[in-house]
Amino acid sequence: MSLSSRLIDRLAKLPPPLTRDVQVERGVTVPMRDGVVLRANIHTPRGPAIATTSLPTVLVRTPYGRRGFAELSAATPLAQRGFRVVVQAVRGTNGSGGVLDPFGQEGADGVDTVRWIEQQPWFDGRLGTFGASYYGFTQWALAREAGATLKALCLQATASQFRDQTYAGEGYSLDATLSWTQLMSVLIARRGVLAMQLFGARRRREVFEMLPLTGLDHALTGECVDFWQAWLAHDAKDDPYWTRARDFSEDVAHVAAPVQIVTGWYDIFLPWTLQDHAALVAAGRSPQLYVGPFAHADVGLMAAGLREGIGWLREHLLGERGAARAGAVRVCVMTHGTNGVEREFSAWPPAGAHERRFHLQPGGALAEAPPPASQPDRFRYDPVDPTPSVGGVLLGREAGARDNRALEARADVCTYTSAPLERDLEIVGPVRAEVFFSSSTQWTDVFVRLCDVQPSGRSLNVCDGLLRLTPGRVEKDADGVLRVPVELWPTAYRFPRGHRLRVQVASGAHPRFVRNLGTGEPLASGTRMVVAEQQVHHDPVRPSAIVLPVLEG
Repeated sequence: MSLSSRLIDRLAKLPPPLTRDVQVERGVTVPMRDGVVLRANIHTPRGPAIATTSLPTVLVRTPYGRRGFAELSAATPLAQRGFRVVVQAVRGTNGSGGVLDPFGQEGADGVDTVRWIEQQPWFDGRLGTFGASYYGFTQWALAREAGATLKALCLQATASQFRDQTYAGEGYSLDATLSWTQLMSVLIARRGVLAMQLFGARRRREVFEMLPLTGLDHALTGECVDFWQAWLAHDAKDDPYWTRARDFSEDVAHVAAPVQIVTGWYDIFLPWTLQDHAALVAAGRSPQLYVGPFAHADVGLMAAGLREGIGWLREHLLGERGAARAGAVRVCVMTHGTNGVEREFSAWPPAGAHERRFHLQPGGALAEAPPPASQPDRFRYDPVDPTPSVGGVLLGREAGARDNRALEARADVCTYTSAPLERDLEIVGPVRAEVFFSSSTQWTDVFVRLCDVQPSGRSLNVCDGLLRLTPGRVEKDADGVLRVPVELWPTAYRFPRGHRLRVQVASGAHPRFVRNLGTGEPLASGTRMVVAEQQVHHDPVRPSAIVLPVLEG
């Protein structure tokens, strides 16, 4: 562990540890209000630089096991820098009692765990929380009711509710949900972790093509998974399954403890992470935000979250003024699809950005001028051969910026490309599109992606988004043409002089979003597939466009 911790220190560029000597008490029992007992490991630093009688406590609640990744990425580096760290396995995982009901028990169990910590003889009244993704959700779940002992939250790549990510654009996030279902099935059974790492992605690719969705859990894991079935059955936005015990977005504004948020431009939770940040600001809080060039599973995101989080905890739990990075908002402005320049802002989105509208034009052009009178572009979307997802917001290694040229060569993808830029163009903030669209079916999707086309012709995806269309969801004109608003992922990106902007319009990005069958059948049981004849309009009456937040200077 000592060698591993040194590697983590170097990777994450962490401040020097106070000690390498950490005592771990494993399998500590923590009772819940309903009699279920959860298990925790307690990491306590030791050494001449450590005052063991007065250590602040950091709580990490995880479904992925109390050892391994949780130790390397949180418990050990935090304990070595002067914090007592409680790593707890959530209900139904890694020795904790009960049954895993994703997101549904974390409010009550989190608060019960805080109350238990407050009763321990070693607790000195200072509590922080830390972690990414599901770890982060567990922080939001307890934050409002935790009380005055909660002094700081460190949240990475997460949100206060997971419903909107699950049904992003009111479609269904097949890649993320099925990947997580496979992971949890393996972890709960405590078998096959190595096999999943070696062959799991290949097997998922096979299962992604199967229908109906209600059978995918059994095809992938060999068993019926209750929460997979629940997600398919409870897809309505106002379904009590999501609104009662799994949505803490209304609590965010009431969280008084200082909040730090770290995320990435290609993270699966990014839009809703930024909504949580906005809710804190609107409530008069002073959260700190950092957004880097990361996807959800990037090692760089873990490293940034750990580095930023240690500073935040040292300042707010240990009282070390200046330990945390100064400034309210820091973002990485990407270029060439990767790292770029980090910029500081006083707010998100930055006040200096102004909108510029780039219109889709006939002949596959893209320009700020309004489009002339023209016929719409047409394509066929066939769910038997769904338009694939290439890079972007995925959970696996394929995430992030990738070359889109093969995708753009498909007949079911329309592309619109600008002239080479005469000077650098920097966009920072929310990105949206307005596409005038018509279809032969009432049930279809509109997917929009912004790309950076390099002088070599390489086309790198910057950000994208989808909206699933159902009868009555969006405005329709007298000719049946739909005015489709698509919210793309926010971004910060610099297009260098000589590069070109490109906008893709398609009707899918499978398996990031589950393919639309075109029939309106239920999400869980649909199997019948209908080819959709699609039209993208661009004329003076129907000026389809992408709207970019441009920073000048």
